[in-house]
Amino acid sequence: MPSPEDGIQSQLRNIEAAYGRSIDELVADVAASGLTKHPEVVAMLKERYGMAHGAAHRVSLVARDRLTGPQSSVPTPPAPVLAAYEAVLGTIAALGDDIERLPRKGYVSLRRRKQFAMVQPGAKWVNLGLILPGVEPGGRLESAARWNALFTHRVRIVSVADIDDEVREWLREAYLAG
Repeated sequence: MPSPEDGIQSQLRNIEAAYGRSIDELVADVAASGLTKHPEVVAMLKERYGMAHGAAHRVSLVARDRLTGPQSSVPTPPAPVLAAYEAVLGTIAALGDDIERLPRKGYVSLRRRKQFAMVQPGAKWVNLGLILPGVEPGGRLESAARWNALFTHRVRIVSVADIDDEVREWLREAYLAG
C-alpha cells in the first residue's frame, strides 16, 4: 500500500508534467513573488499557470515548507495537561508497533492503514479525536461533528486518571478499524 508521502511525490510528478515546470522552478517563482499567505500563493499559481486548485494548493504547501520550514510542530502542552498528553500518547503506543505518529500544526495524527485518531493538547484538557463508525456518542464519548469533521467522536482528557478502561477500549476499537 502506498504511503501518504508516495502519493504526494506522485502528485508533484504529475504537476511537473502537466505544467511544464519543475517543482524547484515553481518554488522559486513563489519566492520571487513575495507572497507568503497560502490563499494568495494559490491564487497566483492558478492565475499565472492555469493550475487546478489541488495542484496550486500542493505547490503552495511545498513552497512554504521549503522557504520557511515544515509547519508541523505540536506545541508543548501547558503544565496542567502535560502528564495527560504524555499518558494518552503512551496508551496509544501500547496498542501496536505499526502506528505512525505524524506531528501536525497543533496536534498529532495517528495512522495505521489510515488515520484512526488524533491527540491535540489544549489549555485545560487534551482532545482525543477518534474514528468509531457506528458507535453512538454518549457520556464522555462526545460527537465530534461540531469540533472536527474528520472524526466521529471526541473525548476530553483532563488528567491521567481519565485514561481508564473505557477510553482504552475506544482507542483499541479505533486502532483495529484503522
